[in-house]
Amino acid sequence: MMEYLEKTFRWFGPDFGITLNDVKQTGATGVVTALYNVPIGEVWSREEIKRLKKKIESSGLKWSVVESVNVHESIKTSSANSKEYIINYIETLHNLSENGIKTVCYNFMPILDWTRTDLFFPLKNGSYSLRYFKSAIAAFDLFLLNRKDAINNYNSNTIDEAKTLFDNLSEEEKGTLKDTIMAGVPGTRDVFSIEEFKSRHAEYISIDDIQLKKNLVNFHKKVIPEAESIGVKMCIHPDDPPFSIFGLPRVINNISNIENILRKVPSYYNGLTFCSGSLAANPKNNLAKIFRLFSERVHFIHLRNIQLEEDKSFFETDHLNGSINLAEIMELIIQEQLRRYSEGSRDVNIPIRSDHGPLMLGDIKLKEKFYPGYSTIGRMKGLAQLTGLELGLRHKICS
Repeated sequence: MMEYLEKTFRWFGPDFGITLNDVKQTGATGVVTALYNVPIGEVWSREEIKRLKKKIESSGLKWSVVESVNVHESIKTSSANSKEYIINYIETLHNLSENGIKTVCYNFMPILDWTRTDLFFPLKNGSYSLRYFKSAIAAFDLFLLNRKDAINNYNSNTIDEAKTLFDNLSEEEKGTLKDTIMAGVPGTRDVFSIEEFKSRHAEYISIDDIQLKKNLVNFHKKVIPEAESIGVKMCIHPDDPPFSIFGLPRVINNISNIENILRKVPSYYNGLTFCSGSLAANPKNNLAKIFRLFSERVHFIHLRNIQLEEDKSFFETDHLNGSINLAEIMELIIQEQLRRYSEGSRDVNIPIRSDHGPLMLGDIKLKEKFYPGYSTIGRMKGLAQLTGLELGLRHKICS
């Protein structure tokens, strides 16, 4: 009998409002997590990995995927000390492999991880979600960050809208906008200061998309052979959003760029995290076509839905309602499972998680405890919806 998709749940640790027992009650069997206490670029020790794995397993769960072993900015910019950080990265992969953890999700986004402008955007049903509003990004860029040449990245309508929006913000609202955009890395509550962001941004002045691709390929040429030798599947996460913000380059954002990066180091272990919500934020991206083309190299799946708005704005929605046809995507995933099963692949039960989820019901009162987008009930609802979708389509396809 073919295995179902492996249901997983991202866990940032008990400091973010969710226990492992909570995770177990969601229906997930796997945990997606990382050593968030270790500074980016430092080696994850065998002992710390083993300790966290034992804690997860003692709760009756499995540590299925690492998300993320973050890539140090020195590697992305290919600065003088990048070799040292690549060596550290490889050592971490070896330590994970020795503990039986074989799937690693990571991204190559400059400075910031996923970026939003509103963490509590009200939906019609009374729940809250995450929103990316281009005019708010422009307002921050032009009037808070005061980035040189920022005016060249926006059309006149967006600039006018940004000025109107900014002029109507209170000082407190300006601070909230800054903190929302400058949130650093998932798993921490750190927020970049304007000065720190400017300093990091300056390191990318001479780095465009072409150069960032070269730096990523250089990283892959050193890391992927090591990962292959120890059986660790590397799966790069698409840029979120999949277009330039603040003049920074983006290189995992469309079908041609993904193909280029996977082709340059053509190993099964150089794979992709298929994230529906990230890719769909650019309406030019054909999600079904992207999945079909790279399905053999998809090692991890994030499914969420978004509602596209005008001019590259969007907000996150219920998993089964939005601009993305997740039923079509789920059907393609099951077909890929059937292919793997028929060919005797060991990677049939691909790990999947409900990516983000609305803040709803009792979790609304606890909103300050959760990492944004990662409350319990909304993600549990999403996981249930995806599980039902999978079972219904599997019955249709396999009967």
